[in-house]
Amino acid sequence: MLSKQKVITLGFQHVLAMYAGAVVVPLIIGAALKLTPAQIAYLIAADLFTCGIATLLQVIGTRYTGIRLPVVLGCTFTAVGPIIAIASTSNLATAYGAIIISGIFVVLAAPLFGKLLKFFPTVVQGSVVTIIGLSLIPVAMNNAAGGQDSPDFGQPSNLLLALGTLIIILLVNRFATGFVRAISVLLGLIAGTVAGYMMGIVHFGSVVEASWFSVVKPFYFGVPEFSVVAIITMILVNIISMAESTGVYFALGKTTNKEVSNEDVVKGLRGEGVAIVLGGIFNAFPYTAFSQNVGLVQLSGIKSRDVMIGAGGILVVLGLLPKLAALTTVIPNAVLGGAMIAMFGMVVASGINILSQVDLRQNENLLIAACSIAVGLGSAAVPGMFEQLPTMLKMLLQNGIVTGSLTAVVLNLVLVHWNKNLKQALVENNQTVSEAS
Repeated sequence: MLSKQKVITLGFQHVLAMYAGAVVVPLIIGAALKLTPAQIAYLIAADLFTCGIATLLQVIGTRYTGIRLPVVLGCTFTAVGPIIAIASTSNLATAYGAIIISGIFVVLAAPLFGKLLKFFPTVVQGSVVTIIGLSLIPVAMNNAAGGQDSPDFGQPSNLLLALGTLIIILLVNRFATGFVRAISVLLGLIAGTVAGYMMGIVHFGSVVEASWFSVVKPFYFGVPEFSVVAIITMILVNIISMAESTGVYFALGKTTNKEVSNEDVVKGLRGEGVAIVLGGIFNAFPYTAFSQNVGLVQLSGIKSRDVMIGAGGILVVLGLLPKLAALTTVIPNAVLGGAMIAMFGMVVASGINILSQVDLRQNENLLIAACSIAVGLGSAAVPGMFEQLPTMLKMLLQNGIVTGSLTAVVLNLVLVHWNKNLKQALVENNQTVSEAS
């Protein structure tokens, strides 16, 4: 049993691991829609608050909702483009109306999605987890270089900070034991931020300007409005998130040595649906299981749900205390990138470990793994290849996790399921002929 101090410390480590991903979405959307600084500050606070509530709903769980695994929920990047597009052509109230309806859709569609698990055997699970990790690596490398489109992208100082952070994490994992080893990522982030401060690239202006307390209000941007096109768009976004989260559940199940059942997936997806509805009500975002925290669970070796309850509580507090929330934004992108390299690499390694349990000497399994990983990574690396397609189709196919997962499922159907059914039909037919003769 972990002490309260350890739960809070380990929970804070998980918050730092997902913080950049959580904060960058409101920053991008706010800038694209030309929101005021006060409105952007509200978006960040609402996002952190709802991330915490959503995480607690998933980890604690109820009879009908919640995966009850050490998972952290954050806003999905898939929703950034659609929210900007909807709000630009109408308003934010329409975007949030679509988010609320799409969340209800996820709750209702979860049982149907759970029935599809028979199409996710070990070879498909391993391929999907590997694709999730590989698709995140460019995010880590962009951060390690200073953040995509940043003016100092690729500067030697950024690369040194990222490398130093990664080395500290590796050294702590190699030479430390117990609790110190479990917080290796947190120690790396702290050391990297101190080094960044000494280099003059860490500034506390945003902390000074932030207020001490604020309350998240429902429907901050107005009463929800509804548009059929906007609703369909957000439903498609959340179908993508459902596929991503299912892969994350499998990865967490393997990490925690828990068999993820059909019922578990249904409860997890229902929990996400409830979280998405809350995101619409509090004018935050659609939520999904964050892959980077799976890597942190693997790296730290701490699989307790208590830690995630601590992380959820911290996120709620940060959402109510903007000054504390702003304090975590001073971590340089390069430092976050160095930590992400280790965490996302662990997700890839986990996928490879799952695939090691599959007999890849069988040509069918080899083709499923090879083609799905190639298609998933290719879609993520070269999204421009789908630019000439209709918007909805382009949005789906530019997500490497979705294309890779679909490829794995379809190939498993064609090469394994249908082949087995055909062989069984031939055997039964031969038996019938033999009996007749």
